[in-house]
Amino acid sequence: MSTRWLVVLLGFLALWLLGMAYAAWCFATRKGAKPACQLPAPLPRVSILIAARDEEAALPRCLASLRALQYPAELLEILVGDDASTDQTAAVAAAAMRGYAGQFRVVSIVDNVGSARGKANVLAHLARAATTDYFFITDADISVPPTWITALLAHAGPGVGTVTGITAVRGPWLFHQLQDIDWLLSLSLVQVVSDLGRPVTAMGNNMLVTRAAYQATGGYEALPFSVTEDFALFKAVLAAGFGFQQVFEAAVRADSLPTLTWMALLKQRRRWLRGVEALPLRLRLELLVFSGFWPALLGVAWVAGPAAALGCWGAKLVVQGAMALVAHRRAGLRLPWHLLPLFEFYTLGLTISLIGYRLLGGAVVWKGRRYE
Repeated sequence: MSTRWLVVLLGFLALWLLGMAYAAWCFATRKGAKPACQLPAPLPRVSILIAARDEEAALPRCLASLRALQYPAELLEILVGDDASTDQTAAVAAAAMRGYAGQFRVVSIVDNVGSARGKANVLAHLARAATTDYFFITDADISVPPTWITALLAHAGPGVGTVTGITAVRGPWLFHQLQDIDWLLSLSLVQVVSDLGRPVTAMGNNMLVTRAAYQATGGYEALPFSVTEDFALFKAVLAAGFGFQQVFEAAVRADSLPTLTWMALLKQRRRWLRGVEALPLRLRLELLVFSGFWPALLGVAWVAGPAAALGCWGAKLVVQGAMALVAHRRAGLRLPWHLLPLFEFYTLGLTISLIGYRLLGGAVVWKGRRYE
């Protein structure tokens, strides 16, 4: 019996490693990636939409990066939605943009539009206030590069409804650096699947949505409420017949402030899991298989001993490390190699904690609001 189980477990781990190696090869060679197109001429006016609730600490950093954009200020419309903040978000935003040559406005959000709630409601208001044909959406805790507008716009060719960039987590501490490896590894896998023509998701902290695509969905006010509002809009845009682009390069890399505590990280990932639960069945099954490495490794350790398990784990470190290296290079960052073994325990601990948090009825919380 133990021999049969060992063959099954080792076979699964071998297929897992081959799959990851193939993904790393696709990512490194950019298999299926679509090239950028020429920028529109003349350059169009664009709108930047930011939902903000109690963001007085983070917002100045975000707005400073927008002021540094390499795009004509007179062609930029920056709209900040103040979502019933209890701090000085609106005043801080106004002070940070004082003297700005482009168009800037704080929009006070006091009611709900249609079925929209939370961040989706803020964006619904901002989209109604926007006066351009391109909506660039980001978050208050994000800093974008000077090339952000032009690099995303270069991929918004005919028929494309959404263009999504990448996000890195930047912070000085170990916990922050582990989050960064987590983000870039996850986004590299999303990029591989997307380049192969299978839509996965979009990210509401770094995305472009054309007005035509947004309006074709009816807007957030017409969409069923979701705490993963970016994924809900992405699905609706695809259903309306528009294409999508995922772009993994430094020119579109948004730098996020890190999540500061383990509990805050769990709440963030619990919210994201709502989006995973809405994925097509095939993708959910593939994710389930992908997450089976650790149970299979424990099975090998039980049946064949720790030496065999350590060998399989070492192979995982090599293959996954190669993926992480390419991801960091494409993002314009350096990979902290010495953290890769510790990252394994981080992901294992996060998975176990999320399972426990979910079983104990951990609610989805966003900006102090609870969503059942």
